[in-house]
Amino acid sequence: MTETASSARPQRPQFRNINIFTDVRTYRLPPAGWVSILHRVSGVLMFVLMPFIIWMFDTSVSSELSFARFKAAFNVGLGWVPGWFLKLVVLALMWAYLHHFIAGLRHLWMDVSHDAVSKQFGKTSAITVLVLSLGLTLVLGLKLFGVY
Repeated sequence: MTETASSARPQRPQFRNINIFTDVRTYRLPPAGWVSILHRVSGVLMFVLMPFIIWMFDTSVSSELSFARFKAAFNVGLGWVPGWFLKLVVLALMWAYLHHFIAGLRHLWMDVSHDAVSKQFGKTSAITVLVLSLGLTLVLGLKLFGVY
């Protein structure tokens, strides 16, 4: 190839890793990336709060007296922890479960269906996961805080 033919070509883009100090403010993560990161965050959140989940289950099903103590914990608090804070923790757990479950179904569908492995399906399914998990969390959160 001659030198003039090779210089007429446009420069190819260079793909490098992003720098945490300079690029992270301007980098736009695609929806599938957000779903992937939040899937990991929700899994860690559920794992870390597993003792609280076990306490809630045990207290709610042991006896009528323990169920009354369970309800009182969410109304007036538990020791030095106010009831509204317990409700926020449960709201975070609800989001974590819903997001992890719906994103897991998305990943399973992409494993099963060859048509689901495309850029367009990845974007639309990621947006669907985000909307469904946040929407269901909002509906259940309103019920948790006694709006309806």
